[in-house]
Amino acid sequence: MANSTRTIDVLPDLLDFGLVLVFCGTAASKVSASAGAYYANPGNAFWPTLCRTRITPRPFAPAEFRALLGLKIGLTDLAKSVSGADSQLRPGDFQPDHLRQKITRFQPQVLAFTSKTAWRAFNRLPAASPVAYGWQDLCQGRTRFYVLPSPSGAARRYWNIEPWRILAHDYARRILLL
Repeated sequence: MANSTRTIDVLPDLLDFGLVLVFCGTAASKVSASAGAYYANPGNAFWPTLCRTRITPRPFAPAEFRALLGLKIGLTDLAKSVSGADSQLRPGDFQPDHLRQKITRFQPQVLAFTSKTAWRAFNRLPAASPVAYGWQDLCQGRTRFYVLPSPSGAARRYWNIEPWRILAHDYARRILLL
């Protein structure tokens, strides 16, 4: 009889049917893994940016991540069974095919990658491949893809809130159409 191993997800997916927007990172940070919550590092701008751009109506604490479902927002990562900084991850840690299966199953309207690194890993592109922030030409079914500047404190020198604002405007328009 063959042995089968099942990996445990560092953070559970926050996915459901009918989502307008799903954010996808590379992997949970060590701080997030320890806290059991997405984007839990105090230096990460994810939660403040959601409020500042009015994607969320108030500031959320990382531990409240499950409440995003009420706003038709989900969360996931490309590397589900490991945690750490992007520089610590190996190409084999990423599971783009699993993410594609989740997209096919749940069909969110928008999947927003929270870094160029996540987009490259999803598409198996080399690290030096040019990627523009914003809407991507590729779609999967009804799901459109968007790339955001990383909210990680480690990527602060590349920070630009404008792509987040554009996404927030699109999210608000989509919510009004529901």
